[in-house]
Amino acid sequence: MDRVFITGASSGLGRALAQQYAAAGATLGLLGRREDALRELADSLPGQHRWYAVDVLDRPALHAAAQDFIAFCQGRVDVVIASAGISAGTLTGHTEDFDVFKAIVDTNLLATVATFEPFVESMRAAGSGRLVGIASVAGVRGLPGAGAYSASKSAVVTYCESLRLELAGDGIRVVTIAPGYIRTAMTAHNPYSMPFLMDADAFARRAQAAIGRGTSYTVIPWQMGVVAKLMRLLPNAVYDRLARNAPRKPRKADKAGQ
Repeated sequence: MDRVFITGASSGLGRALAQQYAAAGATLGLLGRREDALRELADSLPGQHRWYAVDVLDRPALHAAAQDFIAFCQGRVDVVIASAGISAGTLTGHTEDFDVFKAIVDTNLLATVATFEPFVESMRAAGSGRLVGIASVAGVRGLPGAGAYSASKSAVVTYCESLRLELAGDGIRVVTIAPGYIRTAMTAHNPYSMPFLMDADAFARRAQAAIGRGTSYTVIPWQMGVVAKLMRLLPNAVYDRLARNAPRKPRKADKAGQ
């Protein structure tokens, strides 16, 4: 029976992953900002679970929750999934976007580091474990109007790769999952078509399988993996012509004005 700690569990991919693991008999530590949603989720799942109404940007509170779950699991946690994430359009020339840029990088990248930190020691002692970072196909190449999101998710990929090498001799697998378009509240705001759009529960099934295998890097759905590889191979001049007029994520400032 797996013992699994998931951030961002109150909605979206985190919630879908929690439901998938609980159905497989796992014991869960569920962390998110919305207490009501976490309580409702925990009560709806089979088995006994711990939940923590914590913002991942509150590092001391995040670490306290992690230590509580480690103790609850008698010192051994099998899987940690840093699923908390936010997204919004950003434009560098608009000074009011800087705080949004910082919040996206802090939540998507630095909170991933803070999530993994408290589990490394106990996983080393056990000689096993999975640390799972959630990246994005949007991190493969920069997208116009999405500098913060693309940069943060690209950084998750390279951070997890660095961590994978650091922990290679300790029996700990570092898994990076790069979702394409998954049907969640986050993608519901995208004002453009989303190729190969996948339901969150289907994503969770595939993600659980990849985590179980310890696959170092996986794009879900696989079709977006093909697209990502082609994007990476394009010369800059060609990519620039194709992508410069791509649809853009809504900015926080745009929404505030509506």
